[in-house]
Amino acid sequence: MKNNILRAHLALLGANVIYGANYLIAKGIMPDKIGPSAFVFLRIVGAGLLFWFIKLFIKEKVDIKDFPRLILCGLLGVAANQLFFFHGLNLTSPIDASIIITAVPIVAVVFGSILLKEEITKNKLLGITIGGIGAVLLIAYGNQSEGTSSLLGNLFVFINAIAFGLYLVLVKPLMKKYNSITIVSWVFFFGFVCMFPFGIADIIDTDFSAFTTQTYLAVAFVIIGTTFLAYLFNTYALNYVSPSVTGSYIYLQPVVSFIMVSIYAYVLGYSEYAQDINPVKITSCFLVIIGVYLISKTPKKKTLL
Repeated sequence: MKNNILRAHLALLGANVIYGANYLIAKGIMPDKIGPSAFVFLRIVGAGLLFWFIKLFIKEKVDIKDFPRLILCGLLGVAANQLFFFHGLNLTSPIDASIIITAVPIVAVVFGSILLKEEITKNKLLGITIGGIGAVLLIAYGNQSEGTSSLLGNLFVFINAIAFGLYLVLVKPLMKKYNSITIVSWVFFFGFVCMFPFGIADIIDTDFSAFTTQTYLAVAFVIIGTTFLAYLFNTYALNYVSPSVTGSYIYLQPVVSFIMVSIYAYVLGYSEYAQDINPVKITSCFLVIIGVYLISKTPKKKTLL
């Protein structure tokens, strides 16, 4: 059992290191080599095919009454989520994006209280307030800061966080009813249908002949690593650790992003990233992390004397 828990934590570590690296790797080829919508098109198609390949070995039918919810999950959790994220990342700093995305648990708690009538404790309310201040501070700062930050880009990433947070709440009842691979396969299918009108023109206009080996490696990393493997790692971990433990690993993403941006700026000489690390962003990061910590903190059980 201890070995399984250790492997679960290693899987979570791997998934969130992948996510953290994704911010800089994906941004590195946008928009010079590929536009955000075209990138999302490749990501959804590639990962979707991998998920459906695994689905072939899982014989499970979905009730017709559950398809409207699956369609909405595909729209929010795949199409809107990824389109807003990649368009936002294309415009803003990898550090800004990695900090804002940690607000997902905060958004999930808010929607959970509205749609699933989940209780908001004093800790959660305090966490929502503190984390919200951190996210708003960073979004607003993107309009006046130097470096690669952007108000519009930060706003897009925040909309992505809202879409994904709502998706997590809507998909929760389905996860209790079906195998997770069944759910994600259908979610990616409907996500592809919703995304298709926005991505098809950009994918046709993409000049694949201009792709270098580095470009193909970056695309492969996003499809296989960020989308497919990271999801499987998280799914495996959920078999042995609680969702709150899984969610807490999101704190690693801005840390990895900070480290990679620092290497790019101060070791590899990419000067455009040198001003992306400053006191305002560090403060925002801590505010969001404190907020998420308070939300995920399990209340102490009262013991009888």
